[in-house]
Amino acid sequence: MAAASRRTPLSWAALIAVGVFVLAFLAPFLVILLNAFKTSGDFRAHGSLSLPASWNWGVIEDVWQRTEFTQKLLNSVETSLGVVVIAVVLALFNAYALGIGRVRWRTAFLVFFLGVNVLPQEGLIYPIYYLFKELGLYDGKLGYTILVGVTYSAFGTYLLSSVFSSFPRELIEAASIDGAGRWTILWRIVLPMSWPTLSVMCVFFFVWSWNEFLYPLVLLISNANQTVPLGLASMQGQYTSDPTAMSAAALLGVIPMVVFFLIFQRSLTRGVTAGAVK
Repeated sequence: MAAASRRTPLSWAALIAVGVFVLAFLAPFLVILLNAFKTSGDFRAHGSLSLPASWNWGVIEDVWQRTEFTQKLLNSVETSLGVVVIAVVLALFNAYALGIGRVRWRTAFLVFFLGVNVLPQEGLIYPIYYLFKELGLYDGKLGYTILVGVTYSAFGTYLLSSVFSSFPRELIEAASIDGAGRWTILWRIVLPMSWPTLSVMCVFFFVWSWNEFLYPLVLLISNANQTVPLGLASMQGQYTSDPTAMSAAALLGVIPMVVFFLIFQRSLTRGVTAGAVK
């Protein structure tokens, strides 16, 4: 009570603003949760903001079967984990060469990687489509995973290069004097000290890859290779729409991300905190 009585009007205003922001952020998820367990008749009779007259779990089961959600969930997990591995490994090697190795034309390489990040997918999708056709990678999860992993590695390289450029040179020089080679310095010194940044990159790359829509829409056309976003999009037809089924599909798409954040929230918090302290 004493702490609450010491709050100033400005602190109360900030607290109220944060509360309003949180409610506005959670409102769409609450609406999805309410409508995911309604019948179509219940939705038409009482609208989208009412509580379900009876919690209908059959909607979730129906959507799961119609979209073959198990296969799409496995595809998303497989491709997203593959993207994380490819992107982080490439970014680590590139940034080690640019940030610590100080290779020639370092600035030009950084400008190139920055340029890759700002290129729109719409401008790249047609060349990539024809290239995949020629290479026999079209409609294959391997080619798609490599493409997205290499694309994300450009952002990771740009980010890690700025971190490695301020890396303590004394540690590297001391390790070199002790006889450590470049690989030893990378794995024994640079990698452990850079893990907070790498963990944040892993989380971001996984979420970005999970939410990818344009690339898998064009490159993964068979039902056996499609990811979760494509499965959810198949619930919306040109002339038909079932709001309760769409809500159930959206809920199924959100749950894996929530579980992922709950598992890795500690790593994400540590990475962000380490970057702020630095």
